[in-house]
Amino acid sequence: MQYEAKLEDFIGFADYIGISTKMKGDELTFQFCPYCRDSISRDDEWKFAINTKNALFGCLRASCLKGGHFCKLAKDFGYKLDYSEEQQYKHLRQPERKIVPRETAIAYLSNRGISKEIAERYEITASENQPHIMIFPFFNEYGKLEFVKYRNMRFKKGRDKSKEWCEEGCKPILFGMKQCVDFSTLIITEGQIDSLSVAQAGFNNAVSVPTGARGFTWFPNCYEWVKKFDTVIVFGDMEKGHMTLLDELLQRLPNKVKAVRKEDYMGEKDANDILRTFGAEAIADCVNNAQEPGIDYVIELADVSRKNDDDELKIKTGFFELDEALRGGIRCGQLFLLTGKTGEGKSTFASQILAEALDQGINVFAYSGELDNEDFQDCLNSQLAGDDNMTSKENEFKKMDYVLDAETEKRIKDWYRGRAYIYDNNRITVKDRPKLLDIVRRVITRRGVQLVLIDNLMTAMEFVKNQNDLYLAQTNFVAELKEIAQQYHVSIILIAHPRKTGKDQEDDKALTNDDVAGSSNIGNLADIVASYARAADDKDYDSVFQLTKNRKTGKLRKGKDSIHMNYSAKSKRITGERSLQKHYGWEQNTAENVVEIDVPF
Repeated sequence: MQYEAKLEDFIGFADYIGISTKMKGDELTFQFCPYCRDSISRDDEWKFAINTKNALFGCLRASCLKGGHFCKLAKDFGYKLDYSEEQQYKHLRQPERKIVPRETAIAYLSNRGISKEIAERYEITASENQPHIMIFPFFNEYGKLEFVKYRNMRFKKGRDKSKEWCEEGCKPILFGMKQCVDFSTLIITEGQIDSLSVAQAGFNNAVSVPTGARGFTWFPNCYEWVKKFDTVIVFGDMEKGHMTLLDELLQRLPNKVKAVRKEDYMGEKDANDILRTFGAEAIADCVNNAQEPGIDYVIELADVSRKNDDDELKIKTGFFELDEALRGGIRCGQLFLLTGKTGEGKSTFASQILAEALDQGINVFAYSGELDNEDFQDCLNSQLAGDDNMTSKENEFKKMDYVLDAETEKRIKDWYRGRAYIYDNNRITVKDRPKLLDIVRRVITRRGVQLVLIDNLMTAMEFVKNQNDLYLAQTNFVAELKEIAQQYHVSIILIAHPRKTGKDQEDDKALTNDDVAGSSNIGNLADIVASYARAADDKDYDSVFQLTKNRKTGKLRKGKDSIHMNYSAKSKRITGERSLQKHYGWEQNTAENVVEIDVPF
């Protein structure tokens, strides 16, 4: 006999091969194509469908394009079809009159908080010969008995084989279809006692699935009826913080689907537990407060809270022109990518920002892949000291060296003690080298660090074993840095070399975001991209700072608008056109400023 399209066959096939489905108009769409499922990406999902009217299937992937009749699909995957016009279910003798509940069933339901009136409405009864066996009759929307389920009211684990079972060969449908009164809102629960609990709270359209959360044999038989409802509320069992039935019904139903909120379960597992513990009003709250489930990574635009820019923590760089362009400084959560030619001072510039951060009371951490601990400290200490506190000393080559006296150096170190940290290059060997980003997370969470300096990207990547994977490793490293900045609300400065070196880059031409060496994704991930370079000898300034990307405000400083700076070899300080010679906080940290207070013990 010629095959006739049946939705239950299509869903049965999907269950057979283990692929999730959802309805879209007259088509049952599959999350994966059965033919090419092992080679697709996330972008290729839901591109396979079966038309429920003519039983034709097809895959829209250009590399697959499989298609044809469902019978061929079933044959290819060994799924057996019944070619008769309609699946044969057991014929149940229809009750001649409305079923009257027996006392054992009424008493059992009463103990579960369900009244005699509800038992009568849903025609719950018990076996005449075995009064401890409750009988749930499943009537379709026309009042025809299609399915029967039994429950052992005296069930004892270890003694009895089954607590619930079904009459074999019956047509599975939803319990409570006959009792529904309109097509406004349908409430679907997992068990019959749960749907009766919802009805007890005054809701007319309460149904339950016949064979538990994983049994969807009822779906093809009830789909056309269910889709008539304006809204479906899922009231499944709450198991380990997740509601049963919900995910599958969200995929399969075209209706507007809502779910009972987790907090409205108040620690209980299902509707009947809620009814017995908190009463019918709590069930009503569950239904009335039901919401459309959220979509991962999607929120209401109207729910986004606007940040008060004045309240947002910003780390001032100390360069007026740059802070003005950044509207106050580097914001916590931002990744600042700094580039420049080798040996032209980008590390010194970054160290200067660390000095400014320390003066603002901000804890800092630095990783230097090129300087040892002592050299890095010497640069930072000199910048904090300034020209006035540096001592000139002639070296053996008759040239002047600039050094800090021991007392000044101690005052500076005591001032930032407990607030400045460095990756210990002197102690950590290549063999024992821990993951740098794990160290970054630890100093942020355990030392209160809010500004991180990574100098530089290439040295952080030098232990990538397969250099063919270098660009991917760089992208992942920078993406993780950005994630750390946002997750912990800190600022991170990353130094990276440019692609162009020597005379390839004109002095007054800004390095673009794409000139950063390595993966092109690096510049895309950064919130701020800037370069620092020496100026031509004929200029009245010796260095040029250019801001080429500024995601927050969009204000740039490049080309003719670049920021002119000067470098002091004496203190290694860098000053901008509008920067003043600064005295940092350590100079006020003197014994004269200490006030002693007598405490009366």
